Amino acid sequence: MDENRNEDWKMDPKLKNIDAGKLDMLQKLAEKGSGKSASDMLPFLMSAAASGKKNGLNFSQNEISAVLEVMKAGKSPQEAAKIDKIVSLMRMIH
Repeated sequence: MDENRNEDWKMDPKLKNIDAGKLDMLQKLAEKGSGKSASDMLPFLMSAAASGKKNGLNFSQNEISAVLEVMKAGKSPQEAAKIDKIVSLMRMIH
């Protein structure tokens, strides 16, 4: 897949107020998580969240909401529900 196309999501106007460094980190996270099964995603995301916090990288609720909205755009209802479920599980654990 074309690298520029992979990064098009970062140009979404809903993300304009999020620091470019945070968006780059999310891009790298997405690349590393690509191909992981649903059962592997939660531990992977928990580890990434802990690593981000350790490095002083925190997202506000508004930033998280904007990123999730962009992630779910164009997804099937089943895919969007899967994203919501993972986020819900992370909130319960965190």
